[in-house]
Amino acid sequence: MTAATPPTAPVLTVVQLDAGVPLDRFAGWLDDIEVRVVRADLGETTGPADTLDGLLVLGGQMSALSDDEPGIRETRTLLADAVQAGVPTLGICLGAQLLAVAAGGRVHVAAPPGRESGVVDVRWRPEAVGDPVVGALVDADVPEDHRSTPMPSMHADAIVDLPRTATWLAHSRQYPYQAFRVGTAWGVQFHPEASPATLHAWAELHDDVDTAAVDAATAEHDGAVARAGETIARTFAGLVVARADDRTPA
Repeated sequence: MTAATPPTAPVLTVVQLDAGVPLDRFAGWLDDIEVRVVRADLGETTGPADTLDGLLVLGGQMSALSDDEPGIRETRTLLADAVQAGVPTLGICLGAQLLAVAAGGRVHVAAPPGRESGVVDVRWRPEAVGDPVVGALVDADVPEDHRSTPMPSMHADAIVDLPRTATWLAHSRQYPYQAFRVGTAWGVQFHPEASPATLHAWAELHDDVDTAAVDAATAEHDGAVARAGETIARTFAGLVVARADDRTPA
């Protein structure tokens, strides 16, 4: 008698586009699923989108429109296919910008408001209440103009038009499109995965960033930032598990 094959864990495919922008804290919060990191910057590929249980696209120093950079064009195509296939998808910073462009939105390189850095106040719109990924961060009993979460940020490019079918979920004082949803795909302009050490390293790369101010902000808000980041990681992982269950033959 042949022993039954044990069920395999759901697999989240993580596309890394920049050596300096890793999965970071999310690695410790995605412990209920298998994580497969694909280094698109080194020419690695994910395979077809419709074979994936879930997809997460990280950030990077390049532009969402930089087709000469390794992996950028291919990742936009992958994201478009993932949206079409209903794959649970999360794009972070550059990943969110790639998702926006892939789904029909528009990104402005070196946007006029300037670089957004440090810890920003992500302000939740009414549409975020009950959202499957970020809804757990939104207290519907709090007045709408006080529903916000501190989140790390480091970007100069910005989404200036959402895809036509997107649901707008959050904004900040400096940039309007901090979070959105397209089907089963989410884009967040902020960095829920970033630790203080990682944000410090990014700040050091830019002459227009006050690194000391960034360090002070991350120290002040790190507890709240970590709790919110873990919430996003775990709620998104739950969607990956659900898709894997739906794809498993009875």
